[in-house]
Amino acid sequence: MTGFTKTILGTGLCAALIASAGFAASHSSVTNKAVAARHAQMQMIGYHTGVLGAIAKGEMEYDSAMVDAAATNLRELAKLDGTTMWVAGTEQGATDGSRAKAEIWSDAAGFAQKFTDLENAASAMIGAADAAAVGAAMGGIGGSCKGCHQDYRGPKS
Repeated sequence: MTGFTKTILGTGLCAALIASAGFAASHSSVTNKAVAARHAQMQMIGYHTGVLGAIAKGEMEYDSAMVDAAATNLRELAKLDGTTMWVAGTEQGATDGSRAKAEIWSDAAGFAQKFTDLENAASAMIGAADAAAVGAAMGGIGGSCKGCHQDYRGPKS
């Protein structure tokens, strides 16, 4: 992937995230913009993970460009600076629509590591040669998501 392509991809991802945040904020009961923005981030992570999962399961035809794009988008979403989205005082119980546990702020290093784990797992997916390789790499992505949700996401209210 060329530098120009990476720049275009990154710009497109940022635009999509901003648009998703705006959409989420205007179409949900969440009134806190930081919470709405992180919901949008998670929706984008879920979408791209779903694309990769569908390829791994054979529900979607393997396409190396699609795999690389979805994995690259996951990696970039994991690398976002969450300072503006993960604002202290927006944990579950303090802000409507939030499922963020207080441990996000009391264990900030552990929380940040979960995003690094996702970034690394997504990076390992880039260049997967076939659907079987995508399936093999899904364990790292799923494991990073599960680990974060177990430690840092509260139950549905």
